[in-house]
Amino acid sequence: MASISPELLQTYKTKVAKALRHLAYSFVKVQKLPNDPNLLSEDQLEIWESFAARFARASDLFTTKLLRLLVMQDDPGFEGSFRDILDRGEKLGVITSADEWMKIRALRNVSVHDYSDSDLTLIFAQLRNLAPIILACSRMI
Repeated sequence: MASISPELLQTYKTKVAKALRHLAYSFVKVQKLPNDPNLLSEDQLEIWESFAARFARASDLFTTKLLRLLVMQDDPGFEGSFRDILDRGEKLGVITSADEWMKIRALRNVSVHDYSDSDLTLIFAQLRNLAPIILACSRMI
């Protein structure tokens, strides 16, 4: 397999950096909001939904594009699963915990499906709690 081009790596670093800036902006806004959707105005609910979408985009770009490239740069023949990518990323010191990133992935998957208001309260709380892990990726870009 050919080596990873510096241009491709830089392209994904740039995309992840942009996604992280958008996530950070929305993260600041949701800090002031309650988790309970019954207490939110339409405008506030829209802020939460934007934050959830940005959480999903930033985590996806980082894990499925940039982290995958970094793993393949270390091992050009790598053909592992998503969990294998996370484990290798942890071993390389790119992420601190594969388990935390599996929680982020699971939350991302749940947040794009139908849910009740009580589920949404928990989802909002978890999004807010896990976002700093994603935002910490900016240290490597």
